[in-house]
Amino acid sequence: MPACLLPMSLTRRAVGALALALLGAPAGAQAPDRIDHDQRGRGTAVAIGGGLKSDNDAIYGRLIAAAGGKGGRWVVFGTASENATASADGVVQQFAQRGVKAVALPVSPLLKDRPVDAAVRDPALVAQVRAAQGVYFTGGAQARIVDAFAPGGLPSPLLRAIWDVYRAGGVVAGTSAGAAIMSSTMFRDAPDVLGAMKGQLREGREVGAGLGFMGTRLFVDQHFLKRGRIGRLLPLMQAKGYTLGLGVEENSAAVLNGDTVEVIGSALLVDLSEARSDVTQGAFNVDNARVSLLDSGDSFHLGTGRMTPSDAKRKGQVFDATAPGFKPYHEVQPFHVDMLGDNVISGAMGKLIDGAFSEVRGIAFHPQPAAGDARGALGFEFILKKGPGSIGWATDAGGGEDYSVRDLRLQVRPIRMAQPLYTPWAR
Repeated sequence: MPACLLPMSLTRRAVGALALALLGAPAGAQAPDRIDHDQRGRGTAVAIGGGLKSDNDAIYGRLIAAAGGKGGRWVVFGTASENATASADGVVQQFAQRGVKAVALPVSPLLKDRPVDAAVRDPALVAQVRAAQGVYFTGGAQARIVDAFAPGGLPSPLLRAIWDVYRAGGVVAGTSAGAAIMSSTMFRDAPDVLGAMKGQLREGREVGAGLGFMGTRLFVDQHFLKRGRIGRLLPLMQAKGYTLGLGVEENSAAVLNGDTVEVIGSALLVDLSEARSDVTQGAFNVDNARVSLLDSGDSFHLGTGRMTPSDAKRKGQVFDATAPGFKPYHEVQPFHVDMLGDNVISGAMGKLIDGAFSEVRGIAFHPQPAAGDARGALGFEFILKKGPGSIGWATDAGGGEDYSVRDLRLQVRPIRMAQPLYTPWAR
């Protein structure tokens, strides 16, 4: 392999083991007072991609069932929200409407009458968590959750109690910001997706530590397909050594139990175990990333990264370009001028797997870069391709034809955009 091509198969666990070895610590050792995110016990972690609708009984039903049914007790934290009390109370009401007992616990840096550093050490709140079977984090700013529950990077008594409930078979769930904390590493605040692709991934600013309920092998992002966040997922995975990344769409959830993740709604799975990067290109790039589009009931395994379609999908229509008699629906090859637009990547994947063409291309760029931006002309080309094992499924069982797609190949490479992007036709 040429020196300029870097494989992305070095996992975060391997990086951590190397660091400990260099410090003279034995392999597998944990830093004092840290929580081992890979010791998840019998717990269930649920990352909800934000925008959860009150009538989404599939997700609420799964949460309730995983926590022991209607007899399960929940605690709700509105820590991430600008209005922690109202946010948590809204979730409590949703559980109550379904016959489930839930209580909001006052933990927020914005509550003036209750300092957050005291709240996360309050024996009464710790006792309420330990009596629960489910823990729920609302949306808002995920940095507020991490900074409150793990000040200075060390777990508070309240966080330790949550982990004890989780490992004993309880549920830890969160929506939006509450989903971001599920990774050991998370985006703290990175709304500029193209900025992340251009290299703006500063520790403590855009990127920071999460609470790790989904372990160290999987990176999780939210509001994913709607906001084109594959553009920020890829460079973070590359920078932090992740081989598996999952982007959960709005009003959707990823449910992890054991080593299996099941999707309710839709999500995008990224596998970089065989991906490469060329450092000589001078900007972010990746080749041979594998991407899969998951629909309700689809799942994948953390150990193998292999995606499995739902039973309904397997009984439906199969899209395999190598199969005899394959008749694709889409004949005209599309080109997308904003690959990071609302659900563009998922639409491109569906058209490709059910298309008469072998690849779909698109670009992403800042149409109006900031004055003085040295990288204002930097854009990116996305190339989706069919490869060995690329296959799709669809079914009318749910009233639509939402695709499940496994193992397309993705290449992203830097391009130079014209400045200005266009000029008047008449001269």
